[in-house]
Amino acid sequence: MDRLDWKIVAALEQDGRQSFAELGETVGLSKSPCWSRVRSLEGSGIIRGYAASLDPVALGLAVQSFVEVRINLDAHSEFEAAVLAHPAVVECHTTAGDGDYILKIFARSVDHLDELLRYDLSKLPGVHGLSTVVCLKTIKQQGRLAEWARTTEQRR
Repeated sequence: MDRLDWKIVAALEQDGRQSFAELGETVGLSKSPCWSRVRSLEGSGIIRGYAASLDPVALGLAVQSFVEVRINLDAHSEFEAAVLAHPAVVECHTTAGDGDYILKIFARSVDHLDELLRYDLSKLPGVHGLSTVVCLKTIKQQGRLAEWARTTEQRR
């Protein structure tokens, strides 16, 4: 990626709805070359897509939690397929340490979270242990990757 590509991804990360004309003006390109660079960044997988950022509280999902999951060694494929299909699981990551996975989930209330843990997540294939941390307040989310990646690339 060159200097213009870094500017483009940083600008789109900040506002993915801007027009190519606006984006071009921000980064110092005309509309057509800007469009070509964005398509190239999309094609290379650097830009994965565009989406609306939703407020979970406004949607009635006020309780955010992180659930560490321990599973049987032979159940990874089945567990991952079940997690992909489960609407309450917003994120799922494999981890090193005591747990095998960490899930990010949202619930309507603590009672709803309890139901999800007892009757849904604990019953997923291979699960033999859950440990839950409830988030009290989000300080930062969806941080900007472009500037961080650009600055760390320059240090190599």
